[in-house]
Amino acid sequence: MNSNKKGLNTICTHVGELEDTQHKGAISPLYMSTSYAYEDVDVKRYPRYFNTPNQEGLCKKVAALEHAESALIFGSGMAAVSTALLAFLRAGDHVILQQTLYGGTYNLVNEEFSKYGIEYSFTEGWSAEAFEAQIKENTKVIYIETPSNPLLTITDLEAVATIAKKHGITTLIDNTFASPVNQNPIDFGIDVVIHSATKYMGGHSDICAGAVASTKENMERIFHLAKNFGGSLSDYTVWLLERSLKTMGIRVRAQNENALAMAHFLDGLSEIEKVYYPGLPSHPDHDIAKKQMKGFGGMLSFELNSSFDASKFQKALQLIKSSMSLAGVESTVLSPTQTSHALMSAEVRAEQGIADGLIRFSVGIEEVDDLKHDILQALESLK
Repeated sequence: MNSNKKGLNTICTHVGELEDTQHKGAISPLYMSTSYAYEDVDVKRYPRYFNTPNQEGLCKKVAALEHAESALIFGSGMAAVSTALLAFLRAGDHVILQQTLYGGTYNLVNEEFSKYGIEYSFTEGWSAEAFEAQIKENTKVIYIETPSNPLLTITDLEAVATIAKKHGITTLIDNTFASPVNQNPIDFGIDVVIHSATKYMGGHSDICAGAVASTKENMERIFHLAKNFGGSLSDYTVWLLERSLKTMGIRVRAQNENALAMAHFLDGLSEIEKVYYPGLPSHPDHDIAKKQMKGFGGMLSFELNSSFDASKFQKALQLIKSSMSLAGVESTVLSPTQTSHALMSAEVRAEQGIADGLIRFSVGIEEVDDLKHDILQALESLK
């Protein structure tokens, strides 16, 4: 794709510009929504089929950003995850999933896949060898997430892709935490890239959306399921997401810089037991992250030492607010055990290393000194 050679800001601003529907005879989405639109509507422009003009324009931008041939946008990240997975799995198939995984994805697999007759295994780690050890004759899909939510583990994209291709297995990745700014998994051999576009693609904490990018062949397969599941995105939200992509490059790079500074700061505080951030040289997967990421991202997690209560600490923060989501321009925190991973049992969370005192920190674009001051005043207030 020639557009893949363009700069990020150029892609977000110019690729897939919408057609002038007034002059080209296309029917506007607003007209199609009326009760009498069926008289003139082209079924190919039916909004639930993901292909009104502004949907198509946005899909072209997402594909270009992820160095893919094609893409689809969805009404939520979980709509994207579930549709992509089920497009490549059927009764009797087996899927391997990374041990450290977003709680919503874990719950989808754990509660729903047995109803479809789909077998699944979770790895015992996130090394390439951990995935290969789980491969069976009926394994069709390997699903990974890197950096992972919430512990920021790093999976070697190229190594996993090599193993999968050797066995004829399709690879899918949740690339939400990295964003296309920091990581392009297709360049390392991964087949299908998934995003909760609610996060860095949206960036302003005001939309819910998802995205999937891959080859035209793979996306056609995903589309045939997607049109039946009905997870399409409203045209208004498409407009908001397209707006947000134009600033994603500068937003994410600023968050990268702030998160790295905050990770070093937190790592030096006696009140902090442990910091999880792939940009720290002390992170066990730091070298892999350097190989496959252009920036280390705006997400980190940390554990307070046992003398501090995680809930009280979050309430004591004044600038940094508690939030269920992440990746907005404002800094937010949450306790994974109470939110993103609450659907997991305590036993499973313990297996994954998600402690009750763990705090996930989505670093925004504020002044770093202000963020540091807020952390310090909150810790001081609890002493």
